[in-house]
Amino acid sequence: MARPIWTGAITFGLVSVPVAMYSATHEHEVSFHQFEKDTSDRIRYRRVNERTGKEVDYDDIVKGADVGGGDYVLLDQDELDAVAPGRSRSLEIDRFVDLDDIDPIYYQKTYYLGPAKDNAKVYGLLRDAMTDANRAAIGTLVMRGKEYLTAIRADGDLLVLQTMFFADEVRDPKDEIEGLPRKGAAKKNELSMAQQLIDSMAGPWRPKDFRDTYTDRVNDLIEQKKAGKEVTVAEPAPEPTDVTDLFEVLKRSVENAQKRRSTPPRKAPAKKAPAKKATAKKATTKKSTAKKKPAKKAS
Repeated sequence: MARPIWTGAITFGLVSVPVAMYSATHEHEVSFHQFEKDTSDRIRYRRVNERTGKEVDYDDIVKGADVGGGDYVLLDQDELDAVAPGRSRSLEIDRFVDLDDIDPIYYQKTYYLGPAKDNAKVYGLLRDAMTDANRAAIGTLVMRGKEYLTAIRADGDLLVLQTMFFADEVRDPKDEIEGLPRKGAAKKNELSMAQQLIDSMAGPWRPKDFRDTYTDRVNDLIEQKKAGKEVTVAEPAPEPTDVTDLFEVLKRSVENAQKRRSTPPRKAPAKKAPAKKATAKKATTKKSTAKKKPAKKAS
């Protein structure tokens, strides 16, 4: 069983729900060490006192806030925790909102919440009530020295917590991106053909249909270099579509997508078994023929 990364209580009104939080996801990652180029010398990072040059133990490090003029205010973890006593063990719900009203851009990371302290009944009550209302609970949580905005929602038998960005952490695209085309700039025939292409490529959402192929390629690259083989170079990225040929490119894309849909899927490789048996029979026939030839010479 996984160990919880946080334990505390969800509170709404006078109701308190003890919960334990668990990581819901993990990322694919190829583990690398760093080396100086053209050598086998490892690069290492150490916590070093810049005045003495000596390495400092992690427990002896405190945080410093720059207040200008080369001055810093130093704070240890106990002082940071004292700012919000109890907040690191409770998640107070501020309000319940309609799930459909939350813009996905605010979601950050997902965690599972499980019942704690043998109090599953109250956990189930909150889960079932939110399921029936199609609502999410919005509140704040202090964890690892940082405050998080959170949304708690029901997912089957579970309560799921998602940390969220605060409003001032989400950038305004108008301040970041230039040259956005105005709405309705596309020609009607181009828009119609683009909609046909979307329809021809439509399908159900099945997460298992997708795989991190880049990590697979990195692992293949490592194996190729380990075996001393020539590295296979990937195909270059496609060139940007010329706007003068946009309609024709869309049309060909629709035709290709329709062809792929009309082509029956390949049959399972299990049907290759009879072919192997036939090959084995041929090999036996050849061997028996080879045995007869010496007999003719003897006569």
